[in-house]
Amino acid sequence: MEFITKSEKETKKLGKLFAKKIKNLKLKKAIVFCLSGELGGGKTTFVKGLAKGFGIKKRILSPTFLIMRRFQTKEKKFKNFYHFDCYRINDPKEILKLNFKKIISLPFNIVAIEWGEKIEKILPKDSIKINFEFIDQKTRKISVKNGKIFRWKRDC
Repeated sequence: MEFITKSEKETKKLGKLFAKKIKNLKLKKAIVFCLSGELGGGKTTFVKGLAKGFGIKKRILSPTFLIMRRFQTKEKKFKNFYHFDCYRINDPKEILKLNFKKIISLPFNIVAIEWGEKIEKILPKDSIKINFEFIDQKTRKISVKNGKIFRWKRDC
């Protein structure tokens, strides 16, 4: 499944749309988004929209130096929104020190991982993989794999 966004606003809107779709799912474990693409490709912008879709009003910044940030959502079904940035991770096992396995096992968590390909070996097989590709300065091609849990009627 592919989406083309022509601005930051559209990329955020796509993130919000994903949040809307997730709210209706019955889950047995966390939803995990594995985001990949070049620097400036739209990963954090997408996460901003996703977070906003869950009622998070705090400013979303990529946790490059912190590795992880946790936000409480405004939803009854989902309590926590985790934002990971694995850009500085050299060994996937490093992320396990942050209680990662427990976080991804709980159905009331949403997990967005920038540079997720760096820890792909320890990600759940059903992670939703999203790749952000530059078309030009403002336009992005956003490709989604393992997004079978969504039923799309339209794109952005």
